Amino acid sequence: MPQAEEQIEEKKKFPKKMIIIIIIAAVVLSIGGGAAFFFLKGDATHAEGDKKSAEEEIAGEKLYYDMGAPFIVNFPKDSSAKLMRVSVSVLVEGQETIDALKKHEPMIRNNLLMMMSAEKADDLKTREGKDKLRIAMLNEVTAVLVKMAGKSHVKEVFFTSFVMQ
Repeated sequence: MPQAEEQIEEKKKFPKKMIIIIIIAAVVLSIGGGAAFFFLKGDATHAEGDKKSAEEEIAGEKLYYDMGAPFIVNFPKDSSAKLMRVSVSVLVEGQETIDALKKHEPMIRNNLLMMMSAEKADDLKTREGKDKLRIAMLNEVTAVLVKMAGKSHVKEVFFTSFVMQ
């Protein structure tokens, strides 16, 4: 009989151990499943954000617009230089801004020529002077587009050639 009682006790202990193991396995699987869901859901959210970024990038594509004929400015006779010839390109966001630049180019060219003719030749010989002129040109182009088109997506103005004689 003692053997029969030992077998019964072992059978009772075995299912308790098995239940504990099953509970632990279920908890581990639940945690793993939750973690997988969290990480996979996060990736889907980032993928949607990437899709929106790609759409915004297409809409706000960065393009260059060449202002065409160079700007030629005469300086006063007492200046160290007599003439300046500058070619300009503009970095914009979107084709719509290029269309606005083309439409209002006469006013932009006029304002830029007036601005450049007011500069002193000696100031424009230094890099700082050229940077100052470039920033002033950017502000002027932006101001014209805001005034005439209601908005401006001009990002930068670049000198593609800059000659002083």
